Amino acid sequence: MSAPRESTDSRDSRPRTVVLLQYTGIGDVIWHIPYFEAVARTSQGGRITLVAQPSTQAKVLLANEPWAESFIDHDYRPRLSDQRRGRHGGLRGMLSMAGTLREGHFDRIVLFSGRASRGLLAALSGIPQRLGYGYRFWQRIFLTRGPYIQPHRTGSVEAYPEASAFCVAHGFCKAPIVPRFSAPATLVDAMRTRLATLPRPLYALAIGTSEERKQWGGQKFAELASALCAQGAGVVLLGGPQERELAQAILARIPSTHHGQVHVLTDAPLLGSVAALQVVDACIGNDTGMIQIAAAAAKPTYALLGNRPVLDHDPLLVSILAPTLADVSVAQVLDTIGANLSA
Repeated sequence: MSAPRESTDSRDSRPRTVVLLQYTGIGDVIWHIPYFEAVARTSQGGRITLVAQPSTQAKVLLANEPWAESFIDHDYRPRLSDQRRGRHGGLRGMLSMAGTLREGHFDRIVLFSGRASRGLLAALSGIPQRLGYGYRFWQRIFLTRGPYIQPHRTGSVEAYPEASAFCVAHGFCKAPIVPRFSAPATLVDAMRTRLATLPRPLYALAIGTSEERKQWGGQKFAELASALCAQGAGVVLLGGPQERELAQAILARIPSTHHGQVHVLTDAPLLGSVAALQVVDACIGNDTGMIQIAAAAAKPTYALLGNRPVLDHDPLLVSILAPTLADVSVAQVLDTIGANLSA
C-alpha cells in the first residue's frame, strides 16, 4: 500500500479526495482512467488517492500519472484463480479497510460502484462527503447526496457506461470520454527497437486470459497467425510469463517458413506490454485487459467474445461475436479485419 499523504497547501479549498474502484480487472482500470483524472481536477492539489483491488494492477499502470497521489490496496475478493481469501473480506476486513481510509483524513470519497457494501464502507470510514452511483436504496442511505444514476441495462458491459453517467451527472465531465493510455516514452522506444525487424502491418495477438472460458485456444491463434503471415504481415504473440508455454506451442504450429515474421513476447513487465501495443498496428485477442489497453493506445482492436456482452465504448474496438467463443472462426476474424480496413 502506498500511504496517503496529508496535503500541505492550506490555500487549496478543493476536497481531499479518495476514489474507490469496485471492479477487479486491468481493463476496468483502463475504462476509468479519464474519469479518475476528471475527479482529480476537482480535488485538492489536482490529485486523488485510488483504492483498487490488487488484480487491477492499478499501482503499476498509473504510478506515473500526475493526478495519482497514492494507492491503497483493497484486497476484498481475489479472483478464483488466486485460490486465497482476501484480507478485506467480511465484516472484520471491512472495518480494517475503513480504518485505513479514516487515517487518510479525506474530505470526500467517490465510489465507482453501486453496491451497498461500498456505501457502508464509506460511511464507516467517517469521510464527510460520500458520492456513489446510488441506483439502489441500500447504497443511497450511506451516501451524502446525489445525483444518482440508473443501472445500465443494454447489451454492453456496464462498467464504462455507468462510470460515464455518474461523472456526467456530477459535473466531473460534460460527456463520456473515450479512454486513452500510453507507456513512458523510453519503454516505447525500447520496444520499437525490439520489434523493428518484423514486417508490417504488425499484429499483436493477445493470447492470455484470466478465465479459461475466455480463451479462444492455441490452435486457432496458430491458424490466425499463419494466415496473417501468409499475407506478409508480422505477428507478436503477446502474453505474460504464464503464457510462455502457450506462446511456444502456438509458434510450433506455425510453419517454420514464417517464424521470422513472429515474435514471442511473454517476458515484458506490464508497462512493457503496453509499450508493445503502442508499436504494433492492430491487436486481436481474448477478452482481457490487453485488448482494452490496445484500444486505449488508439490501435484498431478486435475482441474475441463469442456470446458475451459487447464492448462499445471505443470506436476502435470491434467485438467479434458468435453463438459461442468456440464458434468464432479464423475466417470470421480475417473477414472482420478486412472489412474494417476497407471501411
